[in-house]
Amino acid sequence: MRKGYIQVYTGDGKGKTTAALGLALRAAGAGLRVLVAQFIKKRKCSEHKALERFSDLITVRQYGRGFIMKRQPTKADRELSLKGLQEIAEALSSKMYDVVILDEANVAVHYDLFSADDLLAVITARPKNMEVIITGRYASEKIIAVADLVTEMKSVKHYKEQGIKARLGIEY
Repeated sequence: MRKGYIQVYTGDGKGKTTAALGLALRAAGAGLRVLVAQFIKKRKCSEHKALERFSDLITVRQYGRGFIMKRQPTKADRELSLKGLQEIAEALSSKMYDVVILDEANVAVHYDLFSADDLLAVITARPKNMEVIITGRYASEKIIAVADLVTEMKSVKHYKEQGIKARLGIEY
């Protein structure tokens, strides 16, 4: 039986979700079952269409009402995130998945949609052979301390600074 680790992809650079979804694809290629739980996000993007092709191995669930970086979170945002965290706890205890990706969970903690302690309670209660990946800016020190691997994506240069908008198939 293999050991599952806790991975964190954080920082202000592009590529955190992309890296996690790349891992989901790799895991599915090895026959592992993957749950991708996305907090905050609600829009279906190109990656969702691609992941549907692997629906026998990859499940995607969204627990969000859209990005909150330019607005204050509402009670509905918090309720949806807490509901998601509860469903994830149930999914982890069901042992249906080998890999669980908690996309933008760091941002959810940062905006107080749930606490770092709430998130830690869920991920530390998982089966010991389950891999967990947590993405998003603003990873809390508590999450980093528990993680086995932490990668920080650092923005050095980005074409959005030149006014380039998000492009289909590249950013969404």
